[in-house]
Amino acid sequence: ALPKQYVAFTPCFRREHMSAGRDVRGIKRVHWFDKVEMVVHCVPEDSPSWLDRLTALAVEVLELLELPVRVTERCTGDLGFTALRGFDVDAWGPAANEWLEVSSASDCGSLQAERSNIKFRREAGGKAEHVHILNASGVALPRLMIAIMENYQQKDGSLLIPKAVRAYVGGREKIAPGEFAL
Repeated sequence: ALPKQYVAFTPCFRREHMSAGRDVRGIKRVHWFDKVEMVVHCVPEDSPSWLDRLTALAVEVLELLELPVRVTERCTGDLGFTALRGFDVDAWGPAANEWLEVSSASDCGSLQAERSNIKFRREAGGKAEHVHILNASGVALPRLMIAIMENYQQKDGSLLIPKAVRAYVGGREKIAPGEFAL
């Protein structure tokens, strides 16, 4: 029965053409990173609501961390070959004075299902139809760390720990300058 929801944790490797300049140093645009990918197979009429749900998951993470968040719909020129519609979720990086993309969600319609021959039947003996496939990345940890550090650093150089993660760091509220965090 649909929907089917899948999640995968995978290493990813980025090879960029013309990769030179300020965005290739540090942790903003790394060439190797781990990523959580969420995939949904659903009936065609449910794909718009699933796209909203997948986008909302990334927004929820940023809101729990009390970070400034922005959602933008990608134009067709920015969509991948298989995508019908997509959204980027960005966190604000005040030191860099820019929005940092931390997640993206895409509705790929039936194209991937057609190529993979993934079908479903609404009822036993009914006509086989292609599912719609959606995917979204979990939040990108390197860029999320940039946003946390830039939004939570204090004038004395200390770093406040977001309330949502304090339970995972022994209840600590801040990290002092020069102090090893964990």
